[in-house]
Amino acid sequence: MKFTSGRMGFAVFGGLALLLTVVGAAAAATGSTRVKLRGEIIDSWCQVSGIMGVGAGSAHHQCAIWCAVGGVPIGILGEDNKVYVLLKVEGKDTVASPTIVDMQTDVVTVDAEFVERDGVNYLIVEKVLVNEGIKLKNHVDLGILPFGE
Repeated sequence: MKFTSGRMGFAVFGGLALLLTVVGAAAAATGSTRVKLRGEIIDSWCQVSGIMGVGAGSAHHQCAIWCAVGGVPIGILGEDNKVYVLLKVEGKDTVASPTIVDMQTDVVTVDAEFVERDGVNYLIVEKVLVNEGIKLKNHVDLGILPFGE
């Protein structure tokens, strides 16, 4: 069977939705801890690949929006320099949710359920307490992106 781009996208989206459901169930089954966390909303592709330099702030904003809409897992880079994968934000899935797309590269403080599973940090955000907007460096500070510093 030949996959068209629409079928492939549906398969990828379905797989990601299943993963989020399984991890959410695992969080409930293994117990979670309530946390308040401050950090920048990031997309995991640029964070891991380094394709957009440091993948932070206004220089990365439009790319982060495209990644969020495209289904790339979204996270928070906490002040503790740990990455937390966001499973839900205020009751909405993070995959292409307008709530999370509108917050790309913003620095936020959240009230969330935290669970660590197999070395991965996950958050189910009950409430965004503070949204400071984009606070980090811009293209003048970081150089030309992609393939910045």
